[in-house]
Amino acid sequence: MAADLKTADIGVYGLGTMGSALALNLAEQGFRVAVSNREADWIAPFLDEAGPLAGQLSGHATLEDFVDSIAQPRSILFMIPSGAPMDAMIDAVMPLLDEGDTIIDGGNADFHDTRRRAAAFDGTGRHFVGMGVSGGEEGARHGPSMMVGGTDHSWTQLRPMLSAIAAKFQGAPCVDHLGPDGAGHFVKTVHNGIEYADMQMIAEVYGLLRDAGGQTAPQIGALFQSWQKGPLSSYLIEVSAAALQTVDAESGMPMVDLILDKAGQKGTGRWTLIEALKLGQSASSIEAAVGARGWSSEKDLRVAAAPLLPDAVTGGTLPTEDEMKSALLAARILGHAQGFRVLSAASDEFGWQLDMARIAEIWRAGCIIRSALLDDLADAFHAGLPEGALILAPAIRDMLGDHLAGLRKTVAAGVSLGVPMPALSASLAWYDSIRTARGSANLIQAQRDFFGAHGFERGDIAGAHHGTWNAIRRD
Repeated sequence: MAADLKTADIGVYGLGTMGSALALNLAEQGFRVAVSNREADWIAPFLDEAGPLAGQLSGHATLEDFVDSIAQPRSILFMIPSGAPMDAMIDAVMPLLDEGDTIIDGGNADFHDTRRRAAAFDGTGRHFVGMGVSGGEEGARHGPSMMVGGTDHSWTQLRPMLSAIAAKFQGAPCVDHLGPDGAGHFVKTVHNGIEYADMQMIAEVYGLLRDAGGQTAPQIGALFQSWQKGPLSSYLIEVSAAALQTVDAESGMPMVDLILDKAGQKGTGRWTLIEALKLGQSASSIEAAVGARGWSSEKDLRVAAAPLLPDAVTGGTLPTEDEMKSALLAARILGHAQGFRVLSAASDEFGWQLDMARIAEIWRAGCIIRSALLDDLADAFHAGLPEGALILAPAIRDMLGDHLAGLRKTVAAGVSLGVPMPALSASLAWYDSIRTARGSANLIQAQRDFFGAHGFERGDIAGAHHGTWNAIRRD
């Protein structure tokens, strides 16, 4: 199974769904690829199924033979579970590496782990890259969006191969070196957080149309499909339309109606939220989406609660289709704006110097959140942001001005009709909090000053308030 030693341009270890697809993508682009897997009996079937690309591939049952088959300086891509398995693999492969070699973690790793591993490689002459890969199996096979974090040496080494296999937007590869250590994995994490928010917002409009509008899944799917022709054009709208219009062959029912309303999650959306809070940023749209998935998992509780909890629905008017379309567009702008604020805060915290325009550009193809909106966001970043805020960019302000009324009407209708829309309402609340020059936090600060600075018992408040006010200042 092994070709001549030291002839492969790159090694791919891990022949699961993503690793296999990336290896075939590399081979199709003319690179010689060494492959290996912890379960060695996976290797021969993979090579058999590679068909005409098998000549570009060589399989190696042992880690030693695998590493020795790759031309120096080596590039080795690991597509294995993150966490402890990656640490164990580093321990195993490190003695086999030479100066100048690079290993790449292409999994959904916690960026803190990536930073720790990159620091451990400093001074060894070897290099560690954390690379976010988006697009699923189809993207990995035919063109993913990739976010690279690591040294300049590694990027110089990897750039020709990654540029060749990446998705292309108007001919430009959707991959770039975004910064050192964990930058790539962090950007991928925030990408996934925005993805959670996007998916939830679409689901909320679907729920409003289904539960308050009485529309069937195929009808809603057809509406979503029509939205693909305008500013809402995106991969997630496309797949939502397709899912809603898919019919189960056995029962003749819409497939979506046969799927239990419990949504799983792998954790990257939650990571985005956790890091946003650590950085002092509000990611309320993402938080709502993560929370909604959590609520969905409590199916038994929801079934028990449905006949017991009063709805107190006041009634309301279903928004027009155009208003709901506007609601989605406005909320998506706000969800993306939150994500980019988290990226900006992390860039400052970790000294990454992230290029926000470039991030928006490499998300335009190959990844799950690819959409027409990202063109507008990239243009806004290139033009410069007032106060560093995306929603203050003139073009973005204009878009919000055109579509906010639809978001307000849709959220109000959901409240009146008793249809939950946590992500849409959180996005609107975030916008209103920013546009309000004088908010209500002065009372919160006064409350904090009373019970934090004094420790007085009940009954002392009236006598102590004059001293307390002296500690409070209004800008």
